[in-house]
Amino acid sequence: MSLAADVIHTAVEMNRSGNNSGSSGNVSARHPDGFLITPTGMAYGDLEATDLVLMSLSGAVVGGTRRPSSEWQFHRDIYASRPEFGAIVHVHSRAATALACLRQPIPAFHYMVAVAGGMDIRCSDYALFGTEALSVAVIAALEQRRACLLANHGLVACGADLSDALQLAIEVELLASQYLLARQSGEPVLLTDEQMTEVLVRFADYGQQPDDGGINGK
Repeated sequence: MSLAADVIHTAVEMNRSGNNSGSSGNVSARHPDGFLITPTGMAYGDLEATDLVLMSLSGAVVGGTRRPSSEWQFHRDIYASRPEFGAIVHVHSRAATALACLRQPIPAFHYMVAVAGGMDIRCSDYALFGTEALSVAVIAALEQRRACLLANHGLVACGADLSDALQLAIEVELLASQYLLARQSGEPVLLTDEQMTEVLVRFADYGQQPDDGGINGK
């Protein structure tokens, strides 16, 4: 599958999975010449490879005839500041957006919060969509993290590739829904920093490792 086809597939899948709807949200992937991003205001199911926009890390359109997503600035700034990321998924998923509208982070109520890279999943400061101010807020909220909520807006998830970023977005949405559900019955008991540190250490070699024949991991 070409990179363009993979970007389109990811955009379609984030809607099909129920984590986004309509033409809201956006998807991008790192490219040798910058990054490839979905266009603004177009239904993902109708996209062709030629509808995607290739942008340089200076913010210039270097390929394609469509207007890029209005959120291209925070995509550009994430790629410029975080070389480990190869893809970004931004969704307006239900539970994560509800928390974002409360301007509340997802605390360490469950050990899987560590999947985003730290002790919690932060909520950024509010800024108008499509602005440099929002990009600054996102970069701050993502410090030492792979995902964050955007105040009164939605969720951003970053990964090594498109599959990684999408799966993280889905996982954070699940955590947000579990946290909101738990709060309906009381105040969730949070894990301590020490307990979350143990989880983060475990996550460092979680899953299939290339040299262990699959014997490590949960």
